[in-house]
Amino acid sequence: MVKTRLVIAISSRALFDLSESHGVFEEKGLEEYRKYQVENENNPLKPGPAFNLIQKLTSLNKNNQDAPIVELVLLSRNSADTGLRIFNSIKTHDLGLVRAVFTSGQSPYKYISPLEADLFLSTDSEDVQKALNSGFAAATLLPSKLSKEPSDQLKIAFDGDAVIFSDEAEKVFQDNGLKAFEENEKGSADKPLPGGPFARFLQILHEIQKAYPEGESPIQTALVTARGAPAHERVIKTLRAWDIRIDEALFLGGKEKGPFLEAFGADIFFDDQKKHCDSARNHVATGHVPYGIKNK
Repeated sequence: MVKTRLVIAISSRALFDLSESHGVFEEKGLEEYRKYQVENENNPLKPGPAFNLIQKLTSLNKNNQDAPIVELVLLSRNSADTGLRIFNSIKTHDLGLVRAVFTSGQSPYKYISPLEADLFLSTDSEDVQKALNSGFAAATLLPSKLSKEPSDQLKIAFDGDAVIFSDEAEKVFQDNGLKAFEENEKGSADKPLPGGPFARFLQILHEIQKAYPEGESPIQTALVTARGAPAHERVIKTLRAWDIRIDEALFLGGKEKGPFLEAFGADIFFDDQKKHCDSARNHVATGHVPYGIKNK
């Protein structure tokens, strides 16, 4: 039995497609929005950008009913009254909601800490930024195309610098250029990189993976980085020092990431740079991590 627990906090608009009801709110105001949601509370909402990811994560609980691996927490700017439709949709899709917070329009990020969430996913970039500033792994879910070949296995891909790792090396690149960056990384190959905002989340995924026999884990991870040789060595040795196994590592040397993520079959990809997110979201679900020097 897997004993590691993963707590995912997610906004209602990341989990479900609320574009139609949000349009009512923007065009007609809060009261009409409330009426619309109440009138449609028994009509299940369609999947949103993070739905497939959450569905696969919560399916990990099927063989661990006594000690669930994944706990899903809803953080919503809806009121409890308008949020009933979201509750009903979660029940319809059998997502196994554990806890929910409805803030009636206020930012819900302040509840991430007491909920002990390991990851926060939202379509609200301000809430995501606040969560990152408070030390939590968080990403803004972007409108994205889904992978064309869905599978039962959960596949999560990460960028390296400013996502898994700190932006220490990226700062050298931005300040002094590619040659200085490569020389710095070559000279620091034996010095592990500091952890970035998603280091702990990756560690938890790895702990879950270790509970399964070799080759039977329902989770597969990939590092997809613009780095190439000779900057690869420090990354490999950092993960070794952390005692973390990445299933696939793609050192692309600046090539566009999107096609490689589609080939991997990622259920979601996390990156700090908008240009890489724009490439990725044409192929797979994508989360922008507004962290580090590229987001100053």
